[in-house]
Amino acid sequence: METFNKLTSMLLHALETREPTVDLLDSFVDHWKSITNYYIETTDDSRPVKQTEIPWRLRQMLDILVYEEKQQGVEETGSCLEYLLQHKLLETLCTLGKAQYPPGMCQQVLVFFSKFLSQMQKSLLQLINVYRPVQKLIRLCALPGSKTEKEEAQFLLVVSSRVKQDPHVLRYVLELLDQPAAGMPASDQSQLREQASNQRAESPLPSSQSDSSASSPVQSEASTCSPVQSEASTCSPVQSESSLLLCLLQLTKSQRGSVCLKAYQSLLLLAGLQSGCSGEILAHQTQLGELLAGRLVELYSLLPLESLDPAELHSWPHTAWSSQFSRCSSESPASDHMTNFFCWFDFLDHLMREAPEVLAVQVARCVRQSWLVDVLQPQLQNTCEQVVLLSTSVLCAAVRLVQSASLLDQLIHFLLRTHTLTHLLLQRCDHISDQISMVSLSLVEELLQKPHRDILDVLVLNNLQSRGYVSPLAAGQDDRHTESNEESDDLEEDLFFFSDSLFSDSQHLLPPPLCSSSAAPPPPPPASGHGSAADVVNSFLCLVPVQVRSAQLLQEGGYESYVHDAHTLVTECQSLSQSWDWPLSLPPSSSSSGEESNFFEGHLLKVLFDRLGRILEQPYELNLKLTAVLSRLSSFNHLLLHEYLLNPYIHLSHGSRSLFSVLIRVIRELMQRIQQVSNLTDRLLDTRRHLLGLNHNTGLEHLTLLRGVIVLEEFCKELAAIVFVKLPLDQQ
Repeated sequence: METFNKLTSMLLHALETREPTVDLLDSFVDHWKSITNYYIETTDDSRPVKQTEIPWRLRQMLDILVYEEKQQGVEETGSCLEYLLQHKLLETLCTLGKAQYPPGMCQQVLVFFSKFLSQMQKSLLQLINVYRPVQKLIRLCALPGSKTEKEEAQFLLVVSSRVKQDPHVLRYVLELLDQPAAGMPASDQSQLREQASNQRAESPLPSSQSDSSASSPVQSEASTCSPVQSEASTCSPVQSESSLLLCLLQLTKSQRGSVCLKAYQSLLLLAGLQSGCSGEILAHQTQLGELLAGRLVELYSLLPLESLDPAELHSWPHTAWSSQFSRCSSESPASDHMTNFFCWFDFLDHLMREAPEVLAVQVARCVRQSWLVDVLQPQLQNTCEQVVLLSTSVLCAAVRLVQSASLLDQLIHFLLRTHTLTHLLLQRCDHISDQISMVSLSLVEELLQKPHRDILDVLVLNNLQSRGYVSPLAAGQDDRHTESNEESDDLEEDLFFFSDSLFSDSQHLLPPPLCSSSAAPPPPPPASGHGSAADVVNSFLCLVPVQVRSAQLLQEGGYESYVHDAHTLVTECQSLSQSWDWPLSLPPSSSSSGEESNFFEGHLLKVLFDRLGRILEQPYELNLKLTAVLSRLSSFNHLLLHEYLLNPYIHLSHGSRSLFSVLIRVIRELMQRIQQVSNLTDRLLDTRRHLLGLNHNTGLEHLTLLRGVIVLEEFCKELAAIVFVKLPLDQQ
């Protein structure tokens, strides 16, 4: 072998002093004839190709082609390249590779094609004698039992990279030359047909302008090389999927990480084509969306739903699609299946962020139909609590992890535009199973963190738009609650209701509280129904009776931390909604025109208020999730939300309730139930220490009630802090 290398080196060196083109061509032809002579002369059909001269000859041919191009430039077509194309050498190599003769020939052909396409600077894939053999070689990839996955993945990655550089060749690679993209303008379709017609009529290779090309021995054979026209015209999208796209999808399932990674990268390269009508082609003339969504369904079907942990599912961390190639397999097959599923979900999400809008929308729609509607919806509507719990957990994770605008839009369409499903999911926030209630509330919380205007509109704002909760004011009537008016008066007369403030450590943050040690109620608010900032903040802070406050006993009641957290939450919600063009003034109330209003707060607020009314008898974790959702809703800077959730002085219409009125009812119930608890202060202190991990000897008696009291105290301070952060915005 070394002898041959030396001889070739001497030959190339000698050629530099002679007519370079002709001698390079002679050398190139000699190498090719040596390859073909092997098949004529050999009788041993079991000898591996690596034990023959064929690999070396192919490398020499490639080196000559690359050298020739560097010498003549990209614009010129060298004689060696012209010979390769006119004599259909690539077609012949593809045939030899398919025959696997000698054994291992397919691997050598794949390597040659990969290097040829990647090292040649000239755009070649639009030439029929290049893209035709490339199409045929693609069909040899990803076959069952293949031993050349590594070379196949590299070849397909090179093809995808060339398409990325020259997007106009996408049709040639996908065998869609005669099929204009759906929705393409007529002028573009006419231009495409003209391009295809010209491609067939012209020589398969641009003629060289050099004299050496004119005298080339292959010129006499040019007339015998005619483009093949029939196959391109009979290709269909299904045939396309049976080659490039389907091969790539199949290779993503490979057990070899390097092969799998290159298949992922190839799909991203193709889907990321932004120029021309590439997105239209992939969206409407291939089944790329169906293939990608089908793989998601396949991976989801592998999840052992009967043995998965719902908590682990719905809190699954972000798993970058590329992380699977650097991780080790876990001891738990279930964990591996979840990782594979969420990695593919992240891959689709990433692909849709990179793809043109038309393709991203098409892929997202396929995901909605194939996975959400056909698979997940029946599980969500199942009567088995375990199935409901796990499917809702997966959906919760999907909402949290999604970043693509197209996929998020389809998720929202599935969740909020399917009326029956929306009503069912919201009802389950108040399910008999605390676990299902928890994961359903988590789903709502995740939705409220997404930058999609429809979420708040459908869940809350559409129901508040009429302001039917506002009662028309009668002459001389005090602007206070109607339904909750009597309740408030009763509580204000209770010595337990208003007492010393919590502000002893935060006088610099808020004005002095309106409630005093003499238990006098706050002064009546102004007739407008809107108290000052101090009025509103202190209404929430003074809501919980001093007898059941325990935070200050552990010096954990510092108001500064609540203001800081509220500022973070309000800022986050403001950043989500800043582009939604919310109105700067409240709409007129339907009741102000004399119309009778049957106000309904909507399914979401109904279940939230219902559960808040039972805060003293619910599990601690469920109460935390409930108050977190209400706090987030209260943090959005929409005037309707601020009025309905954070204005204690709103004049409610008959049968209506607000967040503050619900809290008043809870306080009334609390004042009745704490009479049954002995040593209340000590018990509250022990419970708070237990929740902080400082005490493990808390008794079980009244534990749910005591925890509910603590959550209620914290929630009222959270709401006060949110009001304090938001009010300056409302007063601008």
